[in-house]
Amino acid sequence: MRVRALGSFSGGLDGMVAASVLRSQGIDVELATFESPFFSSREGKEAASRLGLPWRELDFTSEIMELLGNPPSGFGKNLNPCIDCHAGMFGILGRIAEEEGFDLIFSGEVLGQRPMSQNRNSLNRVARLSGCGRLLLRPLSARLLPETEAEEKGLVDRSRLLDISGRGRKRQVQLAEVFGFTYRNPGGGCLLTEPNYCSRLKVLMEIPGLLTPGRARLARYGRFFRLSSDTVCLVGRCEEDNTALESLARGEPTFSLEDVPGPTGVLIGDPSMLPELEVLVRKYAGVRD
Repeated sequence: MRVRALGSFSGGLDGMVAASVLRSQGIDVELATFESPFFSSREGKEAASRLGLPWRELDFTSEIMELLGNPPSGFGKNLNPCIDCHAGMFGILGRIAEEEGFDLIFSGEVLGQRPMSQNRNSLNRVARLSGCGRLLLRPLSARLLPETEAEEKGLVDRSRLLDISGRGRKRQVQLAEVFGFTYRNPGGGCLLTEPNYCSRLKVLMEIPGLLTPGRARLARYGRFFRLSSDTVCLVGRCEEDNTALESLARGEPTFSLEDVPGPTGVLIGDPSMLPELEVLVRKYAGVRD
């Protein structure tokens, strides 16, 4: 019976190499990309298609929203609870592996590539918190890390795994050529690492009951204003912003000018503050009373 591996896959170069390394050993590889208000599964889906591997999307919204409240391992430089986030993802993959008969789970993590979340202690903590550390293989750095269950059982040939460490990706680029796949440079990644977005999110988190998944998505677009102690608003800066705000508002009070081109405004909080939103929309449309 063929060995089966399920990978946590964002669609970047490292994950593509990790999947290819395992596939080169005759392992049946499947990929999973997590979706939330703060990161998208789109790149994962496209990259899995380029590799020709089975792929699935997994919703991580409830888990990441809960972590924002009080991550056991704390935040990174901004609002990124990377250690607990990764542990939660691997925990989900571990449960799927048990239910569906996968022999191991894996990721494209590289020892030392990120100083806070991928140092040796952090990788060990993620594995421990996930509850399935013995199942978790990191093919790119496996020979620098303790043997996993799959290696001990001979399901994976440890000698054909890699010993990559550090921030450079020269070896991964070379391996992409060997395996014959194309890749894209890393994109925006997780919004919780972006300072400007996180400053908005902190305001929503300060106001009891204001932060929801939908509002976290809204906060990506437009100009951001705090109108009062319990109300904020967003005002579009361009057509793309307007389109996004209109499609994501979903019941939030909105305002736009009917006869004059201008921004769309969305109110989050006290509906009685709608006149203040109207003033801002008129201001940025260049309309004077």
